[in-house]
Amino acid sequence: MTTPKTSVEVDVVICTYDNPELLDRVLSALGAQERADGGWRVTVVDNNSPDTTRAVVERHIQSRALPELRRVVESEQGLTPARRCGVRSTTAPWIAFVDDDCLLDERWIERALAFARAHPECGGFGGRVSPEYASGAPALLSRYGWAFAEQDLGEVPTTVDCLVGAGMVLHRSALEASGWIAGPYFADRVGRKLVSGGDVEIALRVAATGRALWYVPDCTLRHVIPRHRTAPRYLVRMTRGLGVSYSLAQALLAPGSPRAWFRATAKDLVRAAVVPLKMMRRITSGADARLDARLTASYEIGRWFGAARVLGLLVRGRCDYFGKARAVDGRARADHVVHAD
Repeated sequence: MTTPKTSVEVDVVICTYDNPELLDRVLSALGAQERADGGWRVTVVDNNSPDTTRAVVERHIQSRALPELRRVVESEQGLTPARRCGVRSTTAPWIAFVDDDCLLDERWIERALAFARAHPECGGFGGRVSPEYASGAPALLSRYGWAFAEQDLGEVPTTVDCLVGAGMVLHRSALEASGWIAGPYFADRVGRKLVSGGDVEIALRVAATGRALWYVPDCTLRHVIPRHRTAPRYLVRMTRGLGVSYSLAQALLAPGSPRAWFRATAKDLVRAAVVPLKMMRRITSGADARLDARLTASYEIGRWFGAARVLGLLVRGRCDYFGKARAVDGRARADHVVHAD
């Protein structure tokens, strides 16, 4: 199946790093799209993966199930450089970031195109994202869906303050106006490092241009979570990284002066520290209770680390992202929006 370049409305960008088996499933799901005979194409950004990744993409190119599928290489390691490469390597007015562990519903492309055509003025949108855990995941992970990019805000399309990165669709003009393409602030995940925040930065900077972000429940996808990502040690590292990301995002949204930010942040951190202390009372209740307490404490520790990083940059006059994505109306956005992975 091929689509003339002049008719392409959405470029699907898949950034991948050493994940050939899941990438194969992602491309197969895209190849099974229904009622999506035109208006889109696929670019895989290979971020220094072994040769098996190239072989997977070549096999799908030969199958001709995906429109204009191609592979480009980004040698600078990290999700942010890979995404920027994907943006710069494409030209469609809309860009869809589909991670290499996201399985799209068979009508995702059709519904994304329909929403984009009906809302040409919006800055971006995303759909319902459901984590799909490998067997053996701790039962308590149902409380930590936010750590795995879960996004479920109901059955009705609605405007939102932020979006998770999985399946995020952005209007190219809004992304350009945000300044992210020219200069992102956060490195996001690099190799196996777990401090993120790039997804949130993109969404908040686009929202700061004054163009709305939307939640579109009909665009559903499954976010595959392999077994190693549910191991306790990994979960502790991940929640700590997300805590760091939270503090960085709050600085990005800061509506006032550095001094006002410091006062509000210090007060919030001290107040929030009570939560893991209370949970310590439950550690004798079993393994899940102990892990729950560890994860909560790890997240709060990450917030302290992130705040300390921001403070250090402010003292040195080098926090160039401070307040750069504050809400158009001057008010800070809801806390939950920066829990996205």
